[in-house]
Amino acid sequence: MLSLPDALHHAHGYIARPLLTIGQSPISLYTIISIVLAITVLYVAARFLKRFIVNRLLLDTVKDEGTRMALGTITQYLVVFFGFLVVLQSAGIDLSALTVLSGTIGIGIGFGLQNIANNFFSGIIILLERPVKVGDRIQVGDVNGDVVGIAIRSTTILTNDNINIIVPNSEFVSNRVINWSHNDRNLRVSVPVGVSYSSNPEEVKEVLLQVADDHPDILQTPRPDVIFSDFGSSSLDFELRVWTRTRIQTPKILRSEMNFRIFNAFKKRGIEIPFPQTDLHFRSSDVPLWQKKDETVGKS
Repeated sequence: MLSLPDALHHAHGYIARPLLTIGQSPISLYTIISIVLAITVLYVAARFLKRFIVNRLLLDTVKDEGTRMALGTITQYLVVFFGFLVVLQSAGIDLSALTVLSGTIGIGIGFGLQNIANNFFSGIIILLERPVKVGDRIQVGDVNGDVVGIAIRSTTILTNDNINIIVPNSEFVSNRVINWSHNDRNLRVSVPVGVSYSSNPEEVKEVLLQVADDHPDILQTPRPDVIFSDFGSSSLDFELRVWTRTRIQTPKILRSEMNFRIFNAFKKRGIEIPFPQTDLHFRSSDVPLWQKKDETVGKS
């Protein structure tokens, strides 16, 4: 039976036995375990550093939380990348021996992983330039919703149907993006209205502004206004323009509520909302519609 020192010696010899060789560097089980533990510690330290930067270091100098998160995320990736290289060097692995492997990976990125690389660098651009940020109401392509998360590869958008849509970051760099709340959360909603030609335009304007003032989600600054937009074929066309901050996620619902209120207000004031109609006028003519048979058929 082996003593404890002999058992430890045999175990050390087993885990220190080379399993493979990279260049001139032998790789043993001990080396692999050391690298895995070092990378784990490095990853945990990078995440701790990110939280320290976001919640402590930049808390007083950078007021915007999104900017602090962007700087913390970039720092985390840089620490992990360069720390990984240091761990490999410390483990005795000659990185110059990985030149062929690095070239192969580079070719793979160039051909097979170009979309991943594109989304990765697009994510860095978004974190730095911040055309969109968490909490913004945006529209990219046919996707409309709130930004709830920005990662290095993709951005998560929550729609009004409570569906999370994962959008690749390259979409925000190469395509047109509508950001409804880039500068602030105020959103203008336009409600078109048509009334009959017998209506008084000043009275229509008064009623529309009163409806806007009575709605709790309509801002008073900026003030609602009414535009006399056109003389339509069967109606006088107006446009009620209002501003809201609380209903930026549901502008269609707000427009529907305004239409209900406008309809009731017009009904109380006797203002008619016309429907399209067409008048046909028949003119008389001196040409008879038909002639007698004996008048149209020549005699033989």
